[in-house]
Amino acid sequence: MKRFLMRICVFLSVVYITIIDPIRILAENKNVSAGPEIGAPSALLMEASTGSVIYEKNADEPRNPASVTKIMTLILIFDALQSGKIKLSDEVLTSAYAKSMGGSQVFLEEGEIQTVETLIKCIVIASGNDASVAMAEFIGGDEGTFVRMMNERASGLGMEHTTFVDCCGLTEDPAHVTTARDIALMSRELIVKYPQITNYTTIWMENITHVTKQGTKEFGLSNTNKLLKMATNFEVTGLKTGSTSLAKYCLAATARKEGVELIAAIMAAPDYKTRFNDAVALLNYGYGNCRVYRDDDPPQLTPLSVSGGVEDVVEVQYGELFSFLGLHGENFANIEKEVIMQENIEAPVAVGDVLGYLVYRLDGQELGRVEIRAAQDVEKAGFFDYWKKIWRMVT
Repeated sequence: MKRFLMRICVFLSVVYITIIDPIRILAENKNVSAGPEIGAPSALLMEASTGSVIYEKNADEPRNPASVTKIMTLILIFDALQSGKIKLSDEVLTSAYAKSMGGSQVFLEEGEIQTVETLIKCIVIASGNDASVAMAEFIGGDEGTFVRMMNERASGLGMEHTTFVDCCGLTEDPAHVTTARDIALMSRELIVKYPQITNYTTIWMENITHVTKQGTKEFGLSNTNKLLKMATNFEVTGLKTGSTSLAKYCLAATARKEGVELIAAIMAAPDYKTRFNDAVALLNYGYGNCRVYRDDDPPQLTPLSVSGGVEDVVEVQYGELFSFLGLHGENFANIEKEVIMQENIEAPVAVGDVLGYLVYRLDGQELGRVEIRAAQDVEKAGFFDYWKKIWRMVT
C-alpha cells in the first residue's frame, strides 16, 4: 500500500512539473510577448500599414495617458481640415478658459489670435494645453462637446478601453484612461490617414509670435519628443509624449525604415529616460524581425458580365491594396495570387458591392484577401431598355 501511494505521489509530482506548472507560468505571463525587456509596465509595438501587433505587454490595462491624449485631438483637427470645416489659415480666438490651462502651455493670452496651423504646431511641438483647448472650442464650440466627439471617434476606431474627460490630458480624473493598444490604434489612424502630420511632428524647434495688448514678442517652441535627437538606425517621425504624476511617463513613438512604419506605445514608465529607451528597444526589435509585403501591382481587372441590367457589364476595382507583415523570414517571392469572382451577377448592382476577391497564399496557406468591388451602378433593365438593346442589335 505504501509503495502504491509513493507511486501516486511521484506521478502527481511529474504531472505538476511537466504540465500544470508550465501552464501556470504561461497564464501568469500571458500579457507579455517574447521580445526585449522593457521597464514600462505597459507597452505595444504595431506595424502601421497592416495594424499587426509585433509585441505587447499588459497592452489592455487602462491607464491615464497624460498628453498622449492630444493624438485624438489632432485627429479631430485634421478631420475638420479634410472636411473643409476649417482651414490652416483660419484665425482662432483664445478664450479666458483656454488661457487658464496649466501644465505644458505656450502662454496664449485671452483675446489673442493665432492661426490653426500655428496652434497645431503648439500642440505637436510644445504639447500646449492652452492651444489644445483653443482648438477644441474652435471646432466643437466648447471643450465638453469636443470631448464627446473624441470619445465617438475613439469608439469608431475600436478603442474599447478608452474614455476621454478632457482634450489635452491635463486632468488626473481616474475616469480619463486609455491603453497601450488604444494609443497605437489612434496613432495609426493619425499617421496613415494624415501623413502630413510628420511635417509638424519632426520639427525640433520653431518660434511663434504672440500679438497681445502688451505688444508683440517671440516665443520658442521646443519639441518634447527627445527621441528625435537620439542616435538610431531608423528615422524617427513622431509622435507624442505625455507625463503627469498620475500617468508617469508615456510616449507614442513612430518611426520609418525601408518603407516600414512602426508605432511603439509606452505607458507609465518610471522616468523619461526609460520611456525613450523602451521605445528604441521596441523599434529596434521590430525592424530586426519584421518585413512587410505590399502588392503595389495587383492583377489587371476586366469588366464583369451582368444579366438583366441597363448595362451588360460592370466595371470593377480593388477595395484596397494588400499588405502582409512577415515575422518568420517568409520568402515573399513564393506568394501566389488568385482572383475569385462571383458568378451569375444580376442587376441591380451598386457602387461598392463586393463581387469577388483577390486571394493571397504562401506555401498553401492563405495570408489574406482584398475585396473586388463594383466601380459603377448598373440599374435593373426595364421594358424600354430591352427595346433599345434590340434596336441597337438590328441597326
